[in-house]
Amino acid sequence: MSSLTEARVAEVRAFNRFYTKVIGALQAGMLDSPYSLTEARVLFELGRAEQMETGDLRGLLDLDAGYLSRILTRLDGDGLIVRERSASDARRQLVRLTPAGSGTFAGLDRRSAEEVERLLATLAEEDQTRLVGSMATIRRLLGATEPGREPFLIRPPRPGDLGWVVYRHGVLYAQEYGWGTEFERLVARITADFDPAHDAGWIAEVGGERAGCVFCVRQDATTAKLRLLLVEPSARGLGLGRRLVEECVRHARAEGYKRITLWTRDCLVSALRIYQAAGFELESEQPGRENGIELTEQVWTRDL
Repeated sequence: MSSLTEARVAEVRAFNRFYTKVIGALQAGMLDSPYSLTEARVLFELGRAEQMETGDLRGLLDLDAGYLSRILTRLDGDGLIVRERSASDARRQLVRLTPAGSGTFAGLDRRSAEEVERLLATLAEEDQTRLVGSMATIRRLLGATEPGREPFLIRPPRPGDLGWVVYRHGVLYAQEYGWGTEFERLVARITADFDPAHDAGWIAEVGGERAGCVFCVRQDATTAKLRLLLVEPSARGLGLGRRLVEECVRHARAEGYKRITLWTRDCLVSALRIYQAAGFELESEQPGRENGIELTEQVWTRDL
């Protein structure tokens, strides 16, 4: 091994030791919980997917089958998960969180976000951007990313983002569907009403550039509303739209909403597929018109 290689290996190992200490990976329990890092990861993945086949979960986390089985046995014993055979294939075992498991996941998820927020709060805005960009670079270089499958970052809105949301909605929907300024004005009204005190939003970045967005706003005490889902053409096919919708649903559930709804139009075929995959069902529809174009307006909902 050359001296240059030795120095690089030492630097990577030093970083590994540093970061495992930062995230508390060596502690007996993650985030002041009785669960290890791996057990917490299983809860996180089940919380995001709602239900998974054990084989898919094992492949996602790259776990030995026996090790995963022991973890699931513990979580089952704690009343956090339910395991059952697939109705379509008895050889497949499906796993989902119980209400107690969802509550545990929500608590871990909240504490994880708070830990990262505290970490970032110690840094200036410019340093936060550098840190997050460097992390994306590490993922890209070490993740064996396939062409067209670039990693992306999802973050809360920053100053300037709301203006971008209005601008890109106006431009993209005019180019792709022929919608006019009335639609852009609607988007502007929605962003003007955005209140971080009870609403949430996410901006997706690919390669450091804005590539998508979604918002979760309060409709009433028990109902949240998904709004303004958008994915740039250059970022489509990365799973970005699905991930944004998942984040919106996760947030609504964590905030205690019982139901989430959205308004869309039948011509937005790709978005409709994402909504259906996320568990939304068509509740109502009626004829509509945009810039002289006839279309069908729809309301989709799902229980949380």
